[in-house]
Amino acid sequence: MAEWWLGLAAIAGWLTFLALAALWVRRRWSGQREWSRKLVHMGAGAVVPLAWWFQIPLALALPAAGVVTLLAVLNHRVRVLPAIEDIDRPSYGTVAYGASITTLLWLYWPSQPASVTAGVLVMAFGDGLAGLVGPVVPSFSWSLWKQRKSLAGTLAMAAASLVVLLGLRALALDLSVPAPTLPALLVITAAAVSLEQVAVLGLDNFTVPVAVGCLWSTLAH
Repeated sequence: MAEWWLGLAAIAGWLTFLALAALWVRRRWSGQREWSRKLVHMGAGAVVPLAWWFQIPLALALPAAGVVTLLAVLNHRVRVLPAIEDIDRPSYGTVAYGASITTLLWLYWPSQPASVTAGVLVMAFGDGLAGLVGPVVPSFSWSLWKQRKSLAGTLAMAAASLVVLLGLRALALDLSVPAPTLPALLVITAAAVSLEQVAVLGLDNFTVPVAVGCLWSTLAH
């Protein structure tokens, strides 16, 4: 029991640090509003590995994720932390992100923590790097449903997602946890990249992690 509460304290401390860091980044680079949001987006991915490490039970993990999602809804409406939501386009990305973690926990926690981790980390680092690389690296670009996508950002998403999945596969095998084959990881990566293209209102923050988590679970068993 002590380890569970230690884990919750570690996660709460990490999320507090992320919020403060996002506020600092927003003030330091006021012209780059996306940076503070992506910092939270990528940093929040560490929450699930921490929960796995501390073996936090579903009875604690699921309500905590639900509360965080509700706080994201509140912040989206009243901008308590504008550094997380202050972007130049309509998006429910932070809400969808919280909802995806909650859904994955409900589906796979604690029997398949690798499935939850796969979905969340691919979203955190794959989509996060795509959003940072795409706008600053000149490359061929296109538009889907008024959402600009670029070759550089898409390649960053694919590379980061594959690296995350390869690392998680190595960890899973080391822990004697079932994991997808290497060709299956390419299938999961392709699915994640494809879904990230449909980013209307930030809803890819839900579709990508849930799809990756479900594919990991299916292809690992």
